[in-house]
Amino acid sequence: MLEYPLLKKIRKLKIKRQRDIEPQEVFLDELAGKKEEEIGVSENKLEVPLSRKIILSVFGIFLLSCLYILSQAAYYQIFRHEEFLALANKNKFVTDLVKAERGVIYDANGTLLASNQPSFDLALNIDDLPEDKEGAFEILSGLVNRPVDEIKELINNSGKSQEIIKNLDHESLIFLKARISQYPWLEIKKTSTRKYKDGQTFSHLIGYTGKISGNELDSNYSLSDYVGKEGIEKAFEQDLKEKPGKIQAERDVHGNLLSEKVLSLPESGNSLVLWLDSELQKKAEEELIKTLEKTKAKKGVAIAMDPKTGGILALVSIPSYDNNLFSRGADKEELAKIFSDPLEPLFNRAIAGLYPSGSTIKPLLSSAALQEKIINPNKDISCQGAITVKNQYNPSIIYTYKDNAIHGATDMRKAIAESCNVYFFTLGGGYGSQQGLGPTRIKEYLELFGWSNKTKIDLPGEATGFIPSPEWKKEAKKQPWTDGDTYNISIGQGDLLITPIQVVSAFSALANGGTLLKPQVVKQIVDQNKEILREIEPEIIRAGFIDSENLQIAREGMRMAVTGIGAPQASSVSLNSLSVSSAAKTGTAETPYKNVYHNWITVFAPYENPEIVLTIMIENVPGVQAAAIPTAKGILEWYFKK
Repeated sequence: MLEYPLLKKIRKLKIKRQRDIEPQEVFLDELAGKKEEEIGVSENKLEVPLSRKIILSVFGIFLLSCLYILSQAAYYQIFRHEEFLALANKNKFVTDLVKAERGVIYDANGTLLASNQPSFDLALNIDDLPEDKEGAFEILSGLVNRPVDEIKELINNSGKSQEIIKNLDHESLIFLKARISQYPWLEIKKTSTRKYKDGQTFSHLIGYTGKISGNELDSNYSLSDYVGKEGIEKAFEQDLKEKPGKIQAERDVHGNLLSEKVLSLPESGNSLVLWLDSELQKKAEEELIKTLEKTKAKKGVAIAMDPKTGGILALVSIPSYDNNLFSRGADKEELAKIFSDPLEPLFNRAIAGLYPSGSTIKPLLSSAALQEKIINPNKDISCQGAITVKNQYNPSIIYTYKDNAIHGATDMRKAIAESCNVYFFTLGGGYGSQQGLGPTRIKEYLELFGWSNKTKIDLPGEATGFIPSPEWKKEAKKQPWTDGDTYNISIGQGDLLITPIQVVSAFSALANGGTLLKPQVVKQIVDQNKEILREIEPEIIRAGFIDSENLQIAREGMRMAVTGIGAPQASSVSLNSLSVSSAAKTGTAETPYKNVYHNWITVFAPYENPEIVLTIMIENVPGVQAAAIPTAKGILEWYFKK
């Protein structure tokens, strides 16, 4: 029997499967292969099945993948169902805001000081930008004539719509309207911008609006809103701000509009009526600028107050600025000049400037001394131009406190009229046999008149003021209080600092017989039709803290300063030519600079029934000049002629 080597090998071949390969199967395959070669068909090779281990591994991976997908589906469908439903609804329902108008501001006579005017902004819709964003930015750069880098800086990714150019001028608006249809990712939005009448004149009082900041943002505002930043605009933001309407739009998955629903109608903000007389404000500014030019000074303040109501009739701080520069699309270079100006035009000196009061303190100390019954107003004190005081620790050291002149025998009224320092050294610190108020009582009574306390005027940024005391000096300067400190305070010098608004407020109390009123700029809140919504009543801070007869002595001294009767060296006789009677007190306060002074005057008129209290302060006047008096005279001449 013939043995075939090939078959012998095949018999030995075993495959790990259910059965062995039979020899005849191999033989038949060989014959089939020869036949395929004859007819030109390629040889089929022997296929070896995958092992069971590999199959099970693949199946296991498939099963695990399915389980993972199912678990994730369950997680999103069950556990995060509410979250994704809310997101879906958010995509389906979009709420758009309908702009309203901010409230406007009027003066007491109905003159419009702050209003709204239509404006147009160019906005870029981030989500609608084409894939080639760089190309889009190049196009936009050409349209608005700004560098690409600047365009990119304007895009802060804080919202879908980004304002690129605010408050487009007329020429740019026409140019862009003709081309904007070519670029669906650009949009011209109609809005409004704040317009201020005579911005330079009213800026410190009215203030301005600006883009909302992160710390101001709440549910009542959007990122594109403008809010009050300074002045009345800031203090009465809640009254002036508009309430935009809300429209809910329903869209399908393709963004097609299905329906719209009005959720709320837009409401304009309420408007303000001020106590301010805008014509008086302009006159005060004019006279103040004239004085500054004449005296070579750079800074000054004028405040007029109604002593019966506390209403602010005028408030001027120079240097000033044009608040229109802060409107939408303001010139950045002009704003940079304002912020870098060493004269600080943004600083409101009327309510935040701190100065030694000089002799304006004297009528207040007179009232305090009479209230404390330490002196008779008719008692004469010999004012020979100076007093001398020995050092309490070393009597060989003698201090001399000088006056501005020799006044001779001087009673209280004459001392106020002629601003006699020796009299008030004696009244404040005591001298010889005459008892003085001393630092504690001086501080107490000045605080009763509102010094060292904020007046709480309805403007932001008010300073407090400061009255020194022995306790303060010991703690802050590590030095004992001396008689010299008391003498200095008694004539408004030393470490004493007050604001012009505190001065006019204190003198209003003196003028009206002893009622300290809160200074107020806003008189009424009105609606669009000027119907009164809220009347802001005069607010009394305190009353009756000085007897009216004691205040009357101080008033008579201020009147004598104008008439000159009984006071040959009266300080304010030039005001005697006014068409109405008046009373005044001047002050010249020393500064850290040699031969440079702060020049003060406070006047009230008519004397018998005051309707205006006017405080003028000229800062850093070179030399001893009559700066404040002619300013006050020019303002009051105009006011009473009108």
